[in-house]
Amino acid sequence: MTRHTKPAIRPARPWFSSGPTAKPPGWRIGDLRDDLMGRNIRAGEVLARFRHAHDLTRAVLEIPSDHALCFLPASDTGAVEAALWNLLGARPVQVLAYENFGKLWASDVRDHLGLDPEILEAPYGQLPDLKGVRPDADLVFAWNGTTSGVCVPNADFISTARTGLTICDATSAAFCTPLAWDRLDVATFSFQKALGGDAGIGALVLSPRAIERLDQFTPERAIPKVLRLRGPDGFDRALATGAPINTYSLLTLEDWIAALEWAHRIGGLSTLIDRTQFNYQALAGWVEATPWVRFLAEDCVCRSPTSVCLSFVDADAADRAFVSRFCKLLADEGVAFDIEAHRAAPPGLRVWCGATVETADVVALVPWLDWAWAELLP
Repeated sequence: MTRHTKPAIRPARPWFSSGPTAKPPGWRIGDLRDDLMGRNIRAGEVLARFRHAHDLTRAVLEIPSDHALCFLPASDTGAVEAALWNLLGARPVQVLAYENFGKLWASDVRDHLGLDPEILEAPYGQLPDLKGVRPDADLVFAWNGTTSGVCVPNADFISTARTGLTICDATSAAFCTPLAWDRLDVATFSFQKALGGDAGIGALVLSPRAIERLDQFTPERAIPKVLRLRGPDGFDRALATGAPINTYSLLTLEDWIAALEWAHRIGGLSTLIDRTQFNYQALAGWVEATPWVRFLAEDCVCRSPTSVCLSFVDADAADRAFVSRFCKLLADEGVAFDIEAHRAAPPGLRVWCGATVETADVVALVPWLDWAWAELLP
C-alpha cells in the first residue's frame, strides 16, 4: 500500500530510456510512408529514399561538405566495427576506455583484430588522463559514455597536427551536443539514440583523411561483407550516396526520415542542442537539491547532458535489488520506463535527457523520484 502521497502530475511521455530513446513529440506510426514496403532494396524509388535520408542527415547534423556519410548495418555497433576493421593497423592504436562501450572497443581491437592497443582507462564516472593521447597514434574513443554519464568536455585534447586518425563513437552525442568535425576523422551514431529512430541502421561519417586511409591502406585481415568499406580501388564511394550494403528495414528508414523532418521543422541542430540542455538543467537542478542522490560523474566539466547517470548516496541503497525495486515502482505507475543503470555500470539510475524528451516531462518526473525514494525507505 502506498505510504506517501503521489505527485499530482505525471509525465505525459514517460519514455526516458537511453536506447532506443523517446520518439519525437507527436510521432505516430500511421504517419510513416509505407508505399515502398516490400520493394527491392535496389529499386530506384527505394534508393531515392535512402538518398533523401542521407541528405537530410547531412543537413540536420551539419556535416562538412568534404566528409562522406555512409549507412551501415547493426546500428552504432556496426558502424564502429566497420571503422575498426577497415582502418586500424597502419599505425599504433590508443583506446579511451572509461565505460562499457569503450572497454568493448578496446577488447575488439586487442582480441579480435590482433593489435596491441594502448588502453587509457578510468573508472565509471571519470575520464582518463587526456594528456596521454598521442598525435601519431590512431585514437578510438566515445565522445559520450552512454553507460557512465561521462563525456569529453571538448576536442582540444586532439591535435590539429595529428598524423593518426580519430575514431569517435558519437552515438549519444550526435544531434544533442556540438561535435568538433575538424578533430574527428570518423564519427559514428545510431538511428536509435538522439532522434528516437528505430534500431538496426548506423551511420558513419568519414573525413578526407579517413577516406585517404581507406584508399591507400589494405588491412591484413578478412573483412565481413556487412562491414566492408573498401572496393577494389579503395573507399567504395557508392556508400557515400546512402546506398545500402545489404537489405535494411525500409520501415526503419522511414522512421528515421520522420525524425529528421521533425528536427528540421523545429529549427535544426541548434534547437536540438538547446532542448537537450533544458532537459539536463531541469534534472540537474533537482539532483543538486536532493541529498540522497548524486551524479555518477561528479565533475560537471565532463558530465553528459544526454545519458545522465545517477547513484544513490546511501551505500545500503546502492545494490541492484534496491535499484530494480525503485525502477519497477515508477514503471508500475507509468511515470518512467527503463531508467535503471546499464547492466555493466555501477547500480543506479540513468535518465535520457536528449532532444526528443520534453522538458515538462523531466520536471514532472523528479517529484516521482522523490516519492519512490520515500516509499522504499525502511
